[in-house]
Amino acid sequence: MGEESRDQLIHRESKSCAPLQRGCYHVVGFSSETSRICYGIMAALFGIFVTSFIIAFSGALMPGPFLTATISETTKRGFYAGPMMIVGHGILELLLVVSLMLGLAPVLTNDTVFGAIALSGAFILFWMAFGMFRSLPTLQLLTASSDIRRGGLIRTGILMTIANPYWTIWWATIGLAYIVHSQAFGLTGVTLFFIGHILADLVWYSVVSFSIVKGKSFLSVQVYRTVIGVCACFLVVFAVYFGYSGIEKFMVFV
Repeated sequence: MGEESRDQLIHRESKSCAPLQRGCYHVVGFSSETSRICYGIMAALFGIFVTSFIIAFSGALMPGPFLTATISETTKRGFYAGPMMIVGHGILELLLVVSLMLGLAPVLTNDTVFGAIALSGAFILFWMAFGMFRSLPTLQLLTASSDIRRGGLIRTGILMTIANPYWTIWWATIGLAYIVHSQAFGLTGVTLFFIGHILADLVWYSVVSFSIVKGKSFLSVQVYRTVIGVCACFLVVFAVYFGYSGIEKFMVFV
C-alpha cells in the first residue's frame, strides 16, 4: 500500500472513532490500523484527565488564602464548608476556561489588569481578616450542622478565588496551554481536562475539611479562637503581599 493511500485510509477510518469518544469501547468491523488509532485517542484522553488531576492536586496542596479560609469556615460550619467553597471556585473556573477559549488570555496577562486584581484581592482579604478578628471574642464551637449557609460558602469560595491574582496568571499561562492541548480532542478533551482539574481541588479540600471536623472534638474554645486568629493573621499576610504586588505593577507607569 502506498504512503498516500495509507494516509487516506487512516483519515477515512479515524472518523469511525467518534463513538469511542462517546463511551463505545468496541465496534465490530474496525481494521487493526483504525483500532490502534482509536485506542490511541482513548489513551490520550485518559492522559489528559490524569495529568490535569495531578497538576491541579499539586497546586491545591500549596498554602494560600483559599486554604486559610477553608480551615476557618470548616471550624465554624462543618465538613461541607470545603466542598461548597469548591463549588464556588469551580463556577468561577468554568467561566474562566470558557473565556480563555474565547481569547481572554492576553487581557489577563496585562500588567494593569494584574495590578487591579491584586489590589482588589488585597482589599477582600483584609475585609475577611477584619471580620474574623472582630468575631474572636464571641466565637463558640458549633457541633450542629444547622448553621451551614451553603450559599454563603459558595460566595466565600468565589471571593477567595478572585482575591488571588496569581490564580488568573496561572490560568492565562499554564492553564491556557493545557486547554489548547486538550482542544485537539475537541470538547471531550477540554471537558476531561476541567473535570480532572476541579476533581483534584474537591478531593483535597474535602480531605482538609474532614480532618478538621474529626479533630474538632479535641479543640477547646480557646484553641478554636486561636486557630481562627492565626488564620486571620495569614489572610493579612497574603493581603499585604498581594497589595504590594499590585502596587509594584502600577509603579512602572510612574
